Amino acid sequence: MNFVFISPHFPHTYWNFCQRLKQNGVTVLGIADAPYESLPHELKESLTEYYRVSSLENYDEVYRAVAYLAFRYGRIDWIESNNEYWLAQDARLRTDFNVTTGIQTDRIRAIKEKSEMKRYYAEGQVPTARQIRAAEGEEAVKQFAIKTGYPIIVKPDVGVGASGTYKIHDDAELKQFYETEPNYDRYVVEEFITGEICSYDAVISREGEPIFESMTVWPPSIMDIVNKKLDLSYYVDREMPEPLRELGRRTVKAFGVWNRFVHLEFFRLDSDREGLGKQGDFVALEVNMRPAGGYTPDMINYAHSTDVYKIWADMVAFGKSHTAIGQQHYCAFASRRDIYQYVHSHDEVLKRYGDRMVMCERMPELFSAAMGQQMYTVRLESMEEVNEFVEFVHLKK
Repeated sequence: MNFVFISPHFPHTYWNFCQRLKQNGVTVLGIADAPYESLPHELKESLTEYYRVSSLENYDEVYRAVAYLAFRYGRIDWIESNNEYWLAQDARLRTDFNVTTGIQTDRIRAIKEKSEMKRYYAEGQVPTARQIRAAEGEEAVKQFAIKTGYPIIVKPDVGVGASGTYKIHDDAELKQFYETEPNYDRYVVEEFITGEICSYDAVISREGEPIFESMTVWPPSIMDIVNKKLDLSYYVDREMPEPLRELGRRTVKAFGVWNRFVHLEFFRLDSDREGLGKQGDFVALEVNMRPAGGYTPDMINYAHSTDVYKIWADMVAFGKSHTAIGQQHYCAFASRRDIYQYVHSHDEVLKRYGDRMVMCERMPELFSAAMGQQMYTVRLESMEEVNEFVEFVHLKK
């Protein structure tokens, strides 16, 4: 099996995917724009060949790289990046090279455009926030806000995270958005929902069935964390509520997902919401057809005593996995920003959590706006311990 891995060096933990593929007998062929000398040793050891392009943004150059690898190694069986930014290009490459193991161009809108996602949610009878396209105009959005109430959320139809997202509180702010945003037609407007964000993270087989499932609980607003420079914490739960499992599987079916790691986001309502559900119910936010960001795959491993990199690679090579899942824990992440002073020193955090600390490092600059500069990740046994950990790390002078 020939697997072309696009941008295997980023995030830097993705060498794990490549290594597990190689261990399963897969020929792993990397394409990226990073110098070969800069690649982690583990990634170099996992790649049969690495083709460097001057820019991954240059489709013609990437196309020629795939063509060269196909000429040298034979038919390409998989093309994948597991990276949100490259999903559309992955699909285009699969289409052009007739690689049928993943999403092709005709299906990409459903997983990239938030407006298109709504149609699939409706078909799968998955509850989700009401939405309108900003392109319908200021007056139409005003009428939408009358139905849903302010505030409303305005965000790019295609995008990830909190980038370019607005929280609009009244007609005056809405007017300002239309006057100052020249590309307003690229945005969607949604009703504002409050609650925790819970993700359904799963590896989906070639038959469209989950072979591994996990739940991560995120803060209500990454947008506020970025804009207000708040500290970040989140955790992987030791178990998943059945209502979330049911909605996650229903969403997978509605979107026709197969052969993928998925990260599906849901609100857990903190109050009753007319037309959506009761407090504690789950409401769909958006789909992401790739692993959760940052170090979440590693956190999932620590929470469930398993190896999701291998589970995914087993799915690719064999269509199923027998990788063991062991004792269940909570795995919690808390980070700090260099601009603040904290009550407990770095050394005090390390001393208190000792062998429960599974990761401790500086965050890459690209992630620092949302995730801070210094991260701590621990494996714990109860929600009380999770809350104590977050408070200990984040307590400021």
